[in-house]
Amino acid sequence: MASASSLIISSTVPFSFSSSLNYVSIPILRYQITTSYKRSNLHKSSFRFSINPLGRNPKILVVKAAEYKFPDPIPEFAESETEKFRDHLIEKLSKKDVFEESLDEVVDICTEIFAKFMNEEYGGPGTLMVDPFWEMADTINESELPGGPQAARAAVKWAQDHVDKDWKEWNGE
Repeated sequence: MASASSLIISSTVPFSFSSSLNYVSIPILRYQITTSYKRSNLHKSSFRFSINPLGRNPKILVVKAAEYKFPDPIPEFAESETEKFRDHLIEKLSKKDVFEESLDEVVDICTEIFAKFMNEEYGGPGTLMVDPFWEMADTINESELPGGPQAARAAVKWAQDHVDKDWKEWNGE
C-alpha cells in the first residue's frame, strides 16, 4: 500500500512603505514538498521527501528584497523609547520574586542592549528583531544573574506591543 501527498510552502518577507499601504508581503522562496509513504511486508514504514523549487528563480527575488532601504534610526526616538522601556521593566520585573536584589543589574543589562539596538538598527516598523532579546537572556545568564528568560520575555512583549506603534505616533503616520 502506497500513498503520496504534495504540499506547497511559500515563504514571505514583510516590507513597510511610507505610502498608504502598511505591509506588503513578497514571496521569496516557494517549494513543493512531496512525500510518499510505503508500507512493506514487514510492517515498517518508510517516508521519502523531495523538495523542488517552483516558479521564479528565488535568488533574483532575494536580491530585490535586499535592495529596499529602511530609514535610519532616530536618536531622539531611541532615547525616548529606551526610557519607556526601562520604566516598564522596573515596574514589571519588581513584581517577580525571581530577581531579588539583582533587579537593577538585570534591568541595566536589558536597557543597555535595547538602547544599542534602538540607536543602531531600528528603522521603523518591520525592523524590530528578536536578536537583542536573545542577547539579553544570554547576557543575564552568563552573568549568573537570575531570571534571564523572564526578563527577555517581558522585554520582547513590551517591544512588540509598543515600539512600532510609538514610531508611527512619533512620525505622525
